[in-house]
Amino acid sequence: MLCHRLFILTTVFTVGLILSPLHTQSQTTDNTALPFNEVTPERLLNAEDEPQNWLMYSGSYKSQRYSRLDQIQGQTVGDLEIQWVYQLRVLDRAETTPLVVDGVMYITESPSTVIAVDAATGRTYWRYQHELPDDMVFCCGRNNRGVAVQGDRIIMSTLDAHLVALDAKTGSVLWQIQVAEASSGYSKTAAPLIVGDKIFTGIAGGEYGIRGLIDAYDLETGTRTWRFNTTPGPDNPDNRTWSGDSWRTGGAATWMTGSYDPELNLVYWGTGNPGPDYDGTVREGDNLYSDSVVALDADTGELKWYFQFTPHDIHDWDSTQIPILADTTFEGEQRKLMLFPNRNAFFYVLDRETGEFLLGTPYAKQTWAERLDDDGRPVLIPNMEPTPEGTVVSPAITGGSNWWSPSYSPRTDLLYVMAYDAETRYFLRKTAYEEGDSFRAGGGLSPEPVESYHRAVRAISPQTGARRWEFPVDPRSTSGLLSTAGDLVFGGTADGSFFALDAFTGEELWYKNIGGRVHAGPMTYAVNGRQFVAIAAGNAIFSFALPQ
Repeated sequence: MLCHRLFILTTVFTVGLILSPLHTQSQTTDNTALPFNEVTPERLLNAEDEPQNWLMYSGSYKSQRYSRLDQIQGQTVGDLEIQWVYQLRVLDRAETTPLVVDGVMYITESPSTVIAVDAATGRTYWRYQHELPDDMVFCCGRNNRGVAVQGDRIIMSTLDAHLVALDAKTGSVLWQIQVAEASSGYSKTAAPLIVGDKIFTGIAGGEYGIRGLIDAYDLETGTRTWRFNTTPGPDNPDNRTWSGDSWRTGGAATWMTGSYDPELNLVYWGTGNPGPDYDGTVREGDNLYSDSVVALDADTGELKWYFQFTPHDIHDWDSTQIPILADTTFEGEQRKLMLFPNRNAFFYVLDRETGEFLLGTPYAKQTWAERLDDDGRPVLIPNMEPTPEGTVVSPAITGGSNWWSPSYSPRTDLLYVMAYDAETRYFLRKTAYEEGDSFRAGGGLSPEPVESYHRAVRAISPQTGARRWEFPVDPRSTSGLLSTAGDLVFGGTADGSFFALDAFTGEELWYKNIGGRVHAGPMTYAVNGRQFVAIAAGNAIFSFALPQ
């Protein structure tokens, strides 16, 4: 088990600290020309062939959070040292996964700021801060998890539900558009996904009775090219899965980033819980396409297939986890798979060409379903609904896992997930919809101290769902994971430990206490042939490398 080990950091490191007025828009802090090379669509399609860069939120369109860099291996990882630290100005928790393009790192700072720094030293090139209105309503933190890049521009989502295009070299605004109305509860916290000439982006705000969506925008102009609503309207037969007009306030937010298969030209996106969260009596039916993954034609937004993990969800088990795409064997055949450790505590394997359900097994503690049937639909255990008195159910309200990203290594053919065995007492409170007000209709409390529950990194076989190993983590962690060709898995903890595990065995090989909660995903890159590993912790970005 990962122990509580505290160290005073005495390493000398570069600190990228900016002291500037709070309400600035874009500010250049280094007159040195930023060494930016255009990111073509071909580069993004072949992002795995540029392991020195981290060109999108999940590393590549497959969203495996796997890197081919192998300079840091089991034999050398123990020598990792801090190279620089970038201190974020805002004290909100850092959830960013930085991008790296040819030695330039792009960091997001909560709630809606982008900073360009030298990836080798942390020295700042420029900073852009998006001004926010005073009348916003939003759930779950002033968060921003990352940006997207293509051509000469950086694309950021903002907390007030805008999309902003910045010049990658200077941070100046090229265009800005409003996606939805912030005062109604719509917000944006996730990194966009760029494919070809289109920006794909979702929406947050499922706790405010919004109507979920996935949009495509033109990269050059910001013009919207299509929209897919995740609660179908009356012209769609699946509207029948919502009683009355409940689809209008049905949630199904899309508050994380999607994946893409260029051979199939399909964009995959996870969807959130239906609204209100805990009172299913006002929205009878399966409530499509909430708690699902949808496969959309990238050119038109046409729905090609969907799979619903938790029909008629009444426990707030969003399925916004990022779909992992893996090409590997299943039942003796080479298949195009989707791997999905769901918040509802089941691990799913789907055929990503057709959406066919192939496998579903629990990977964390669950007490709400007897099993999944042959089509992947849960067979429910009776009397697990929220009540005014409260009903204890596993997984916890935070799920068997949540938005923090799992990882898949093609070398080990294992999926790695930060899993949580816990429970919540779920309450029902009748609530009427009012625009801009919370529309949860209940909530949840932990019946036991959080310390009494079990959190672990678990390695899962895509072929069987079997657990190959686990690495207990104490205290509870909300860290994403990274796997590398050095056969390592990196992750973090709530008390500020950053660690590396053997990808085959789960053995702990290295750790460092960095003094802040890890609530983000690690990433890795290289500059001048030297591999770095970076992580957001507390309100700082830490970058590690081997001694020169």
